[in-house]
Amino acid sequence: MLHGLHQIFSTFFDPTLIFNAMPQLLAVGLPNTLFLSVFASAIGITLALLVAVGLLSEQRWVRLPCRAYVDVLRGLPHILTVYLIGQGLPLAGLSIFGGNTYGYAALAIGLIESAYFAEIFRAGFQGVERGQVEAARSTGMTKLQTMCYIIIPQGARRVLPPLTGQFILVIKATSLVFLLGLTASQREMFALAQDGAINNANLSPLTAAGLIYLALTIPTTYAINAWDRRLRGGRTIRPIGSE
Repeated sequence: MLHGLHQIFSTFFDPTLIFNAMPQLLAVGLPNTLFLSVFASAIGITLALLVAVGLLSEQRWVRLPCRAYVDVLRGLPHILTVYLIGQGLPLAGLSIFGGNTYGYAALAIGLIESAYFAEIFRAGFQGVERGQVEAARSTGMTKLQTMCYIIIPQGARRVLPPLTGQFILVIKATSLVFLLGLTASQREMFALAQDGAINNANLSPLTAAGLIYLALTIPTTYAINAWDRRLRGGRTIRPIGSE
């Protein structure tokens, strides 16, 4: 019994290996993880805004491709999409980032997350009060002007908490880019921890990476929940078109 517990502890929680892994994880892995997360989120949010507007279009030929884009990217396993985009684009001759694997990794994560961001934006835009939309149209604004000056600014502000929450998922999703073979200086936390685990035949370096992920995500989750409760404050949001 005691031998088994000791073996479990030494396999996952070897203090020496965790301590030795921390400096490289914090100095190299953490900055790369955060950079990839921000870069991928910027790509994802930019695409998501366009797709969300398309989802609300009254034109079927605009709405259906946007719906297909969201459904396909949300339906595929993340790891498959990362591999297809990160490895597939250069193989297909679409070397838009040259030999920079970092760019393909951020693009792959950004495309995946754009589908989830788009649904968040769509819900936010639909939550703008109908009265404000009608007031804007009554002043002579076109549909495009109403979308740009009324719906998007107000809808985007409403979805800030869920958008920030999705950013936590982006941080965790960066662990999938180890498939793309980043260079030593570009590796994020999971890839570095995986190297340590293989070299030492012990999973404690992965535990060290897990502790850093938790230190990032748990406080952020609580902060977002508190922010969301404060913003909502008992306010009732009616979707566009509701009575």
